Amino acid sequence: MLGYAAMNRTLREHDPPRRCNRDMQKKTWESDGIEYAATLAEQNFEDLREILTWNLEHGIGFYRCSSKLVPWNSQFDITALPNYERVRSLAQECGELVQDAGMRLTFHPSHWCKLASESDDTVARSVESVEHHSRWLDMMGLPRSPRYAINVHIGAHYGDKAATADRFCDVVSDLAPRARDRLTVENDDAESLWSVQELVTDIASRIDIPVTFDYHHHSFTDRGLTYREGFDLARDTWAGVRPITHYSEPARLRRDSDASPQAHADHVAAVPGWLTDQSDVMIESHGKERSLFRLRAADGTHASGPA
Repeated sequence: MLGYAAMNRTLREHDPPRRCNRDMQKKTWESDGIEYAATLAEQNFEDLREILTWNLEHGIGFYRCSSKLVPWNSQFDITALPNYERVRSLAQECGELVQDAGMRLTFHPSHWCKLASESDDTVARSVESVEHHSRWLDMMGLPRSPRYAINVHIGAHYGDKAATADRFCDVVSDLAPRARDRLTVENDDAESLWSVQELVTDIASRIDIPVTFDYHHHSFTDRGLTYREGFDLARDTWAGVRPITHYSEPARLRRDSDASPQAHADHVAAVPGWLTDQSDVMIESHGKERSLFRLRAADGTHASGPA
């Protein structure tokens, strides 16, 4: 399966627009609080249902949901929402859509989610972030499995990779099962950070969590391994579950020679067949679902998308 992340550009341009990432700034949270968070959460789940339905109608079986699904959820128990029963009902509808159609729904908490931080406060906030993502998946009724992944980066080495790996493993081992059983960890996009090989050796082999292979990131942290060799290492950590791969192409090869090496292109030209044969591939591009339609049109295997 090929998938896309967060925004559906086609539905975002509809009237009314459909999106599941409504959020609010701190000053709004402080003035309007949980009542407004409840309104936004209900709207987000309603539109997630519409996005999933649209995906199903267009043959898209893999979707990464926005981490803004329930705004400011770190500040309250989700059951405290004044419209909790309505939100829970919508979440269950979303989960039924996913399971009945054999779709795949995942999350990718933001870059500040650092479970191996040296700061206790940062670790506490990061644990809560992972935990509330897992509560949303529970509320949808989706199994506690990396098929419905909560994907994170270690994202730093703090001058001592061995100690950082120890902290990460300790924190993950203490997570509630709803979070731990869905957690995956991804290779990084800076040479000094975490390669697939290091994640497999120092993390996956110790705490039995799968490694998400990011094809583009591997170019920064290959440690002498080819793309296929890196993928093979990651694939073997996904016991009994089809692996997830992230695929993107650098923007500087497509439109902008001044873009950073890490920046994603608007679209991708092609995905290696061996990746799609052996994994579900999340296309990371600014074109979102339109990049999938372009790939289909190039292959000549599917319709190019909605009229």
